[in-house]
Amino acid sequence: MPPPAACAGDGVDAITTPALVIDLDAMERNLQRMAAFAAGRGLRLRPHAKMHKSARIAALQVQAGAVGVCVQKLAEAEALADGGVQDIFISNEIVAPDKLARVAALAQRVRLAIAVDSPLGVERLAVALRAAGAGLDVFVEIDVGQGRCGVAPAAAGALAQQVVAHGLRFAGLQAYHGRAQHLRAAAERESAIRHAVALARAAQASITAAGIACPLVTGAGTGSFAFEAASGVYGELQPGSYLFMDRDYADNEPTPQAPRFEHALFVKSQVMSRGEAHAVVDAGHKSHAIDSGLPRVHGLDLEFANGGDEHGILRPRGDALPALGDTVWLIPGHCDPTVNLHDHYVVLRGGLSKGVVEAVWPIDARGCLS
Repeated sequence: MPPPAACAGDGVDAITTPALVIDLDAMERNLQRMAAFAAGRGLRLRPHAKMHKSARIAALQVQAGAVGVCVQKLAEAEALADGGVQDIFISNEIVAPDKLARVAALAQRVRLAIAVDSPLGVERLAVALRAAGAGLDVFVEIDVGQGRCGVAPAAAGALAQQVVAHGLRFAGLQAYHGRAQHLRAAAERESAIRHAVALARAAQASITAAGIACPLVTGAGTGSFAFEAASGVYGELQPGSYLFMDRDYADNEPTPQAPRFEHALFVKSQVMSRGEAHAVVDAGHKSHAIDSGLPRVHGLDLEFANGGDEHGILRPRGDALPALGDTVWLIPGHCDPTVNLHDHYVVLRGGLSKGVVEAVWPIDARGCLS
């Protein structure tokens, strides 16, 4: 593994490029704004740690009032547990027996929850937990518009019965609408979540009709959480990207009821080549994910064009091109997979122009795909 791009106490100019940099002042403001939003509405906050993949950041979120964190992969949960995180929800399905044995082992170490959407998944989970003498919370996932995992709301009661019949703790509904997060207009997102709320109500009714109480509905993301919060149905919010606020989320029309979040994650790059009509920086696909589009240049009106694995191409738009050797800060299009490309965060206090490196944090769950 290469050494970190900087050391604590370094000035911002000493950070080797390309590097993944957190503006800690901005991140802390984002952290507090979301925590205050949830607390002010009496809602539980369980941020998605699949975004930052860091036990240190998860601990900061819990200190600010979060009840725990979500992840999407078992290996992410294991890595965060190794880093001291004590309350984790795997908001995803696992059906492989070898992985479920790992789930049961992890449930003996931390407070754990998992989502299910099939009788087979419930049965195999129960077998693994009995073998280990472990217990955890089980959420039935319903499809509220994502078109991915989850049962139809009308089937939620029957699956909840399966959970209870196998001696497992039924904890409620997982109802996350991923497709709603990047609908650009706030009214479009509100409409999508209104439909999701109706489906969640139908699932609750299905569970009640089966003679089972539904303690909690959990879900929501950075693009929609204000609408779930206002629904009277969701008791727990799962936003993640608010903490770093990538370019794609920032392209959404703001939600009037939601707090505003700042960009807090950047890729520091340097101009490594310069032509008459373009400049080349040393941050390409290996430094930032492009599934949600290319990065935006921070603080300068320049076009960022695809330069391949190792290069980004800058073209003038409203501002002049930077000079050879200049620093250029990039706002990633999608923070989650960008984080997964790096081993460390360089944590900067005092801003991007004159800041000082406060710490270097490992990205504990980088590459945790299983």
